[in-house]
Amino acid sequence: MLGRWRRQFRNDVRVLTSTVRYRLLVLMLLPVLVTLASLVFITIYWNVTYTGNQLFMKVRSDLAVAQGVLSNEAENQQLALRQLQHAWEFTRLIQSLTYSDRSMDRLLERNREQLGLQFLRLVSLEQAQSDPQLRPLIPESNQWGRSSLQVLSRQQMLQISPVLAREASMPLQPTPMAMLPMKGFEQRGLVGRSLVEVRAPDGRRVGFLDGGVLLNHNTDLVDGIRELTYADGTLPARTRGTVTLFLDNVRISTNVPSDDGYGRAIGTLVSEQVRLKVLEQGEMWVDRAFVYNDWYISAYAPLTDINGDRIGMIYTGFTEAPFVHNYLMNIVELGTILLLVMLGSGLAVFYGAAGLLKPIDRIHSVVRDVQLGHDGRIGDLGLDPSNELAQLGHQFDRMLDQLQERNRQIQLANDQLEQKVEQRTEILKRRTQELKRNIELLNETRQQMVTNEKLVALGEMTAGIAHEINNPTAVILGNMELIKLELGDQADSIDDEIELIFQQVQRIKEIIQSLLQYARPGDLNMPLKRQTVNPIVEEMLVLVRHSLRKQSVAVDLELEADQLVEVNRQQLLQVLINLVVNAAHAMDGQGQVRVRSGNWQEQGQLKGVWISVSDDGIGIPPELQTRIFDPFFTTRKQGTGLGLSLSYGIIRRFGGVMELESQPNVGSTFTIRLPLQSPAMDGESAPLPITLQ
Repeated sequence: MLGRWRRQFRNDVRVLTSTVRYRLLVLMLLPVLVTLASLVFITIYWNVTYTGNQLFMKVRSDLAVAQGVLSNEAENQQLALRQLQHAWEFTRLIQSLTYSDRSMDRLLERNREQLGLQFLRLVSLEQAQSDPQLRPLIPESNQWGRSSLQVLSRQQMLQISPVLAREASMPLQPTPMAMLPMKGFEQRGLVGRSLVEVRAPDGRRVGFLDGGVLLNHNTDLVDGIRELTYADGTLPARTRGTVTLFLDNVRISTNVPSDDGYGRAIGTLVSEQVRLKVLEQGEMWVDRAFVYNDWYISAYAPLTDINGDRIGMIYTGFTEAPFVHNYLMNIVELGTILLLVMLGSGLAVFYGAAGLLKPIDRIHSVVRDVQLGHDGRIGDLGLDPSNELAQLGHQFDRMLDQLQERNRQIQLANDQLEQKVEQRTEILKRRTQELKRNIELLNETRQQMVTNEKLVALGEMTAGIAHEINNPTAVILGNMELIKLELGDQADSIDDEIELIFQQVQRIKEIIQSLLQYARPGDLNMPLKRQTVNPIVEEMLVLVRHSLRKQSVAVDLELEADQLVEVNRQQLLQVLINLVVNAAHAMDGQGQVRVRSGNWQEQGQLKGVWISVSDDGIGIPPELQTRIFDPFFTTRKQGTGLGLSLSYGIIRRFGGVMELESQPNVGSTFTIRLPLQSPAMDGESAPLPITLQ
């Protein structure tokens, strides 16, 4: 997003500086624009700075007024108790020294309501001295009374009056930007308390009048302070002034509205930032602050008891949004004025320079037409011949005439050159195609020669091997039959071993026949039969089981193929045995060979069956994967290099495909794909591709 805006800005600047018209307009308007913009920014800065300072000064003075009201409440409380002390009825009871507690209680209760106190009682000197809450309030000998704010626990309020404990309780509410409350209810009470001495007729101090008000839920006090500090006309429209008393960080008395707009935010908490500065550090806060659910211009000051301990806060403030709205409206008004002045100045400059810009427009339009390929001239501009623009137009027309003539000559030469290039290109294309065909023929011939040489060498070798092996195998078969005949009934105990020897000798003969078939496929035509491949795989497992057991190699079968394909059983068995034995050798004689089979389908069409043999061996390097099917190529010291060549030849005669997927140090997977019907094999069939993955 930022990059797109940067490119757009560069394009706009390039447009404004690319034409004389816009450049002249910019040069004329730039001083006006800079002057007006500077004036706007200076005005906004002065307005924000000065008005912000004024707001903070006002909220600080409002806080001072609230503190003064709270101090006056304490003084008025002392004066009220002093008046009661000098009242005739109270003086008469004290001087009689025979008054009853009931008569004194009735007198105090009647005066409590008249004096606007929530509790009023007479305590003896001994009670005051033994009470840890009253002891600090005992006036000195030269004082007649003391007042202070105090925090009373629920038990202490119950001792004074059960009504206090009931009215002080409030539920605590989680508040945005404040720490979570540690308890569900606030049951302590913040009271403004006064203690005035009472003397006997002989002048002795015999007790004290103890009276005060509970500030929890005391809406009369905070509403009175608000009416005093935020009377009508002192704040802009829609601005809300508020006053709050805190016990620690809990709002116990406030006119900050709750979320529904009807109640008060009693029991909510002050923001953590304000709590740390005012309650923890004991400093005043005069700044913007988040108050319950909105931003306010705020002032906070700590409240202390008679011992100087911070027990709460007093707050005054008003909502910030109306002032921000006024700032934004001022900015919009100034911006609108700036835009109108710029528009008027631009129109004046534009129309004032029209006479100068008209010839420039004529020159620009001709230049644009020439760029588009049109033939145009500037001609007479209606100016004095000595005018610079008139001379420029005349020279430009002459240049266009010369350019038109040169373009005609260049076009003629270009046509001739293109004709020659087309002729040469056509000749080059024909020769390139001939060269490609020759290269393809050469590669095919070379490949065929290599294959023929391999087959000739293999044919000569297999003929000798067949002759040398067939004679010993015939001798072995003959001797085994003689041994079986000589042993007679005693041969029954080793009949299985003798039969196994016959089968293996017969298999040697079949391998020799397969080798001859690969070398001279026309000499040997093994019959094909439609059959399933799973029994052949299982038979392979029986034949290699003994050899693999010696190597600690296990074979895992998962056979799901159920289609009939045209194969020769013995030849396919030979291929599978070769692949499994190779897999065991690749794992160095330890591990697991996985043999899978399934139906071969492509694009939803049944093609045949597939058989895969996988191992977790060393894998085959990519540079050797294209050579593994070559005759006599092997990486084993004792290998002949014919196993995979013969296997590939057998699968090719079945009309199938052998695929290889191998990764070094991961393993290899050979996959055989056999079609449902083998194609006719006429002479030397064309090799099928080997897929290496």
